[in-house]
Amino acid sequence: MRRSVFGALLFIMASMVAFGQAATPTDAGQDHKDLQELNRNAVQDKQDARSDVNDLRQDKTNMRTAVHDGDKAAASKDSKDIHQDQRALNQDKRDITRDKQRARQIRANSPAMGPRGGHR
Repeated sequence: MRRSVFGALLFIMASMVAFGQAATPTDAGQDHKDLQELNRNAVQDKQDARSDVNDLRQDKTNMRTAVHDGDKAAASKDSKDIHQDQRALNQDKRDITRDKQRARQIRANSPAMGPRGGHR
């Protein structure tokens, strides 16, 4: 008798723990705030990327001019600037990709944010 009561009690406790873990509600408001923050970050990263592209173009133009004029020191400096701008651009692209992945993950895991409707 004690064994069956203990077994039933253990089963009930395990069920409650399992149900409690599966039924923890997510805060839809927090998900929305996270998405807004990710969108702001993505917009900032895109602006940074555009700025880096413009800097890259300017540095390439400066380097071409320096090479044409025979100024090796300026060409070397511009070459270093080009590599630095390229690294910054690559980092911005990685940040944009990471923000998109996080946003996709939040949307997929949030029950309040179902699939978006609309026309294709």
